[in-house]
Amino acid sequence: MLVSRSCAAAHTAFRRLRLTDNPLGRSSRALFSHHSPFNNPIQSPFARSVISYFSSGISCSGFCSSWIKLYSTCSISNSILAADASATPTTGIENGEADEEAGNYVPMQYGAIPEEYSAIELALDSVVKIFTVASSPSYFLPWQNKSQRETMGSGFVIPGRKILTNAHVVADHTFVLVRKHGSPTKYRAEVQAVGHECDLAILVVENEEFWEGMSFLELGDTPFLQEAVAVVGYPQGGDNISVTKGVVSRVEPTQYVHGATQLLAIQIDAAINPGNSGGPAIMGDKVVGVAFQNLSGAENIGYIIPVPVIKHFIAGVQETGDYVGFCSLGLSCQPTENAQLRDHFKMRPGLTGILVSRINPLSDAYRVLKKDDIILSFDGSTIANDGTVSFRNRERITFDHLVSMKKPNETAEIKVLRNGEEHDFSVTLRPIEPLVPVHQFDKLPSYFIFAGLVFIPLTQPFLHEYGEDWYNTSPRRLCERALRELPKKAGEQLVILSQVLMDDINTGYERLAELQVKKVNGIQVNNLKHLRQLVEDSFKGSVRFDLDDERVIVLNYDSAKLATARILKRHRIPHTMSSDLIDEQTLSEVELACSK
Repeated sequence: MLVSRSCAAAHTAFRRLRLTDNPLGRSSRALFSHHSPFNNPIQSPFARSVISYFSSGISCSGFCSSWIKLYSTCSISNSILAADASATPTTGIENGEADEEAGNYVPMQYGAIPEEYSAIELALDSVVKIFTVASSPSYFLPWQNKSQRETMGSGFVIPGRKILTNAHVVADHTFVLVRKHGSPTKYRAEVQAVGHECDLAILVVENEEFWEGMSFLELGDTPFLQEAVAVVGYPQGGDNISVTKGVVSRVEPTQYVHGATQLLAIQIDAAINPGNSGGPAIMGDKVVGVAFQNLSGAENIGYIIPVPVIKHFIAGVQETGDYVGFCSLGLSCQPTENAQLRDHFKMRPGLTGILVSRINPLSDAYRVLKKDDIILSFDGSTIANDGTVSFRNRERITFDHLVSMKKPNETAEIKVLRNGEEHDFSVTLRPIEPLVPVHQFDKLPSYFIFAGLVFIPLTQPFLHEYGEDWYNTSPRRLCERALRELPKKAGEQLVILSQVLMDDINTGYERLAELQVKKVNGIQVNNLKHLRQLVEDSFKGSVRFDLDDERVIVLNYDSAKLATARILKRHRIPHTMSSDLIDEQTLSEVELACSK
């Protein structure tokens, strides 16, 4: 959770995850962007930093040498299905297992239904297929969107007449439809709340006809290892509902591809394929998870979002009406497994803990903790030298899970060893925004154009526009800052000159694109809105921009304002700035500039 969402985990860049919805044209923006339906690299704030991290903020050095690919599993669009119609279909059952599966089939419509199938029968009246039309913004041309795309996924009804699904199923949506099992009718749905970090979303359907005959599923508990689960959904390969069975293989914090965060997840060996995203994983008559991603190149390794994460998301929506996020301590920590390291920091025999390396200035921990503190326990749970705490029956889990399950503004009791003496501190926990946002789903990019100079705040989605290998192809300096720098104050942004729309007035400045803007007229730039205000305040004389590498841009204000109008018209750009930068004072000026 250190830079938890901005610099810590580096080699998850070697880990490529696939979400379980239709990747058609969708950029999951977790670590790398994925451009083909079955090769979707993740995008994350941690891409390839030399650290494996605990999302709570523990970061330890070491490379992940294997290319693990996790993918989302949403179903592909109708157009892609049609294109694939000529391909030879596969059963998804290998090594002669088809006969065994056929032999295990029990026709539910005849006689008594076995207990193991009763939950599936219940799910048939709860699980729905979701059809999404989405359009993502272009970060190279932030005033316009990319072409729309269609994706499909799954969802299920929960108490309160709501539908739970994955956030990546409805990310950047413009239109959402749902269809229940056994019905030919699609109903309009609205997205009530989305949590991109935890990859969950809640939909509502106003049409009363849709709810006729529908039943809701209840949430259960986190299953133990080797307990059997059934995943229900609408994966690719057909249009009807599908059920796959498997057992729980592992329970631990895992990289969430879509939100580029590390939260608790359950690994199962049931087949989770594109289209399964958002479908329930059922044990007995309760839901124990939501299918959301799988591991590419491996046999039947899928992941489901566990009930604690689901309940945290739903509780926040119920209490506030919107997604509240997951808390972070704002720390980067190092394990203390080396005996000489422990001796240096005066850790007596029997004491265990982790070493504080960096503290986010925006966190409450910045108020009480110091670099080189040793965190011994969190809310009474002793932290081992590798950063783990006890979890259930002889299992261990990184302590960041305890942090992430806290509600915003809750306090935690932390025991610290400082200069050989133990101290107790209370820290207020809250979600912490990184200096460079990891994702910008369901948001329009911010921009400001002045004399053809296009200014934007640096975001990882902008870097992802450089392609699948964005870590190596994007501007190196910007990439390093996106992954490692911490904010110094609230509201801070790294403002960059993304491109120069050529005109007589800016000739000679075109090579200065992709540099950070440090000052305007000698004043340090805090964020894009501040830069716009500094430019507008320069209505007399010239405007000076100081950039990286001591580069300087100087423009005459009056000439630049006139040039801005003709440049907008030439490039068919509707406004000089994005809507989030427009206030009442500048609205009339923007409309005047666009009309010229």
